[in-house]
Amino acid sequence: MKKKISMFLSVFIVLSFSSFTVKAETESRPSINLYKQNTMSVLWFQNSAEAKALYYQSYNIGRMRLDEMLKERVHALGLKPAIVLDIDETILDNSAYQAWFVLHGQGVPFSWNEWFNRGIAKALPGAIEFLHYANARGVDIFYISNRNEAQKAPTMKNLIAVGAPQVRIDHVLLQQPGEKGKEMRRVQVSKTHDILLYFGDNLGDFSGFEGLTVSERAQEAAKRKDEFGRKLIVFPNPMYGDWEGAIYHYDYRKTNKEKDKLRKEFLEIYKR
Repeated sequence: MKKKISMFLSVFIVLSFSSFTVKAETESRPSINLYKQNTMSVLWFQNSAEAKALYYQSYNIGRMRLDEMLKERVHALGLKPAIVLDIDETILDNSAYQAWFVLHGQGVPFSWNEWFNRGIAKALPGAIEFLHYANARGVDIFYISNRNEAQKAPTMKNLIAVGAPQVRIDHVLLQQPGEKGKEMRRVQVSKTHDILLYFGDNLGDFSGFEGLTVSERAQEAAKRKDEFGRKLIVFPNPMYGDWEGAIYHYDYRKTNKEKDKLRKEFLEIYKR
C-alpha cells in the first residue's frame, strides 16, 4: 500500500512539474504581434520620398489622361464626365492610425470608426491639386469608399478640411448595411455619368477584382495590364488591403498564429 502511494505521489509530482514547465514556457513565449510586422511598411509609406513620388506620378498621369479623354471624348447620350476615387490611402492618409498600432499593439480599444470620427487624416501628395484641376475642367467627382454610411458626416468633414471639392451628400458614396464591395455604387454613378477614370490603392476599387484569390488577382491584373495608367490609376499601399485579405482567404477571424503561418507560406524563397 505504501509503495502504491509512493508511486502515485511520484507521478503526481512529475505531472505537476511538467504542467508548470509547459505553462511557464507558454507564458514566457512572446505572442505573435502582427502589428509589429507592419513596422517597415508604415515607415516606408510615411517617410520614403519614393512613396510620395508615386502619388505625384499617379496624379500626374491622371491629369494627362483626363486632358486626353476630355479632348477625344464623344458625349455618350449626353452624360456628364466624371471620375471616381477611393478615399483612404488614395486621398486621405491614415498611416498615423497604422503607426499607432505598430507602437501599441493589439488589444487596445481604438477602432477604425473612432479614427474616422476624429476626422484628422491629412491629404496625400498631389491629391487635392488634382481634384481641383478636375473640378475646374467641369468634371464631376465621386468619392466611393467602403467606410460605413454611418461615418458620412465625419468623412465629409475630413475631406472638406483638407480642401477637397464637390464634397456633397450625393457625391460621397459610402457602404450601406449589408452591402459588399463597391460595384453597386459604381453602377449607380455610371447611369448618370460617363466615368473617365478610376483611382484607388486597392484593386477592389475597380470592377472585376473583388473576392479573387492571390493567383487570380495576379492573373486578372496581367490580363488587364493595358488599363492601368489609362483607365485605372493605382496608388501604393503596403500597409493593408485586399492583397492581404486574399492571403487569409478573406477570413480575418483567423488567429494571429494562423495569419503569420499563411504570410510565411506565401513568401517566395530563394532555394539554393
